[in-house]
Amino acid sequence: MKRRVVISGVSAVSGFGVGVAALWEGLGGASPGALGKTSIAKPTRVDLSGYPCQVACEIKDFSAKDFVPKHYRKAVKVMARDTEIAVALAHEAFGDAKVLTRGSDAVAGGTAPTFASDRMGCQIGAGLISAETHELTSALVTSLDNNPDNAKRGGFSYEKWGTIGTDGQPRGGGMDNLQPLWMLKYLPNMLACHVTIIHGCEGPSNTITCAEASGLLCLGESARVIERNAADVAISGSAESKLSLMGVLRMSLAGRFGNIPASFDPLDAVTPYVTNAKGSVPGEGGGLLVLEELESAKRRGVQAYAEVAGFGAGHSLGQTTPGVATTQAKAVNTGLVRAIKAALADASVKPEQIDVIVPQACGAPCMDGPEAGALSEVFGAALEKIELVTLPSAVGDCAAGTGGLQAAVAAMAIKHQTLPARVGKSGGLNDTGLINGLRAAPTASRAMPIKNVLVCTSSLGGQNAAIVLRQIG
Repeated sequence: MKRRVVISGVSAVSGFGVGVAALWEGLGGASPGALGKTSIAKPTRVDLSGYPCQVACEIKDFSAKDFVPKHYRKAVKVMARDTEIAVALAHEAFGDAKVLTRGSDAVAGGTAPTFASDRMGCQIGAGLISAETHELTSALVTSLDNNPDNAKRGGFSYEKWGTIGTDGQPRGGGMDNLQPLWMLKYLPNMLACHVTIIHGCEGPSNTITCAEASGLLCLGESARVIERNAADVAISGSAESKLSLMGVLRMSLAGRFGNIPASFDPLDAVTPYVTNAKGSVPGEGGGLLVLEELESAKRRGVQAYAEVAGFGAGHSLGQTTPGVATTQAKAVNTGLVRAIKAALADASVKPEQIDVIVPQACGAPCMDGPEAGALSEVFGAALEKIELVTLPSAVGDCAAGTGGLQAAVAAMAIKHQTLPARVGKSGGLNDTGLINGLRAAPTASRAMPIKNVLVCTSSLGGQNAAIVLRQIG
């Protein structure tokens, strides 16, 4: 019989700030009956005035220096923003779970860690970390020339960029003007790397880079690691920031971010499942959860949030281009169908037993249409009665950080038996809640019995993942 896995700690970082409490408050979960807020606004850290999408969900006044041991603060200089987010998340998650690690002040003072290092796993989802523009500038400007052959690249010369000339002889190139540890700053596995170093997680460790599906895939792997007794606890989830010039450009070209000027009403910016929706907006953030073997949590006297009851994954053709509303409305993401059905089967839960669904709901028709089709295929007529929690209207598109945030909100909903608000232009407790057959219209938060929650997401590359979280009876 496989070991049962529960969530003993939760963390979140989003446009609402650092901490799961800030996210839950922003979504109206702390005050049933609240309409919730949005963190969509004109960003201050990145100038998006030259882009079609000029708003974002930005984390304000944030540095990982506030969440690492004093001796580790110098390492923050070689952390990309994604890594800083992950480090802050791990600090909160372990604290929430009452797990003392190598990075805890108490352990530095002589108290023993809660778990042996080799019994602590770490699986963190990451994205394609975008290099910061100012770090590339000094290298790029020394790689320009007037050769007509390079005009189509803005004068950029591959020969001047590299350190070996076409004659095979070494020469100083623009690449030499990058900081020495530049590469180590932008490797996706740096999120898990810094977290494991700080907290002493020396058990099974992995980094999954499958865009939005990364977080749920990591949670599924962490659950399996604990089930097979390879670890007793694991820090798991995902984080990413898409608020950079390169990140916004990539997602805009992929048809994900909408044409949304800075003057646009933020409450009407992201409208999931609406056939003429504009698209999403850049977000930054994520969520990490502490997964733990049930009996271990009981021995420690920790009140777990929920049980990780089921996990599933599936693949389908990636949705990489903007979709036409009339055709996308009929599309079905078959990979997501397989992922959801596998998660339900793993949890021994029937579709009609799901109380709440936390989908991707990014606001881009090319993604929302096939996702809605998948949900309809799995749940049929019952779908109209199942409440959805749609996050991008409040926190934007956090790419790889999406799954971690979704799971954190699902765990909070089960713990507090509260459906968070669906943020939007209008809505209230008496709203019918239906958009194209899905209960996704803006509405206030409210108390309701919640036993089983499905969390699911697709991705740009076609990876799909789903987990079922269950109230612990």
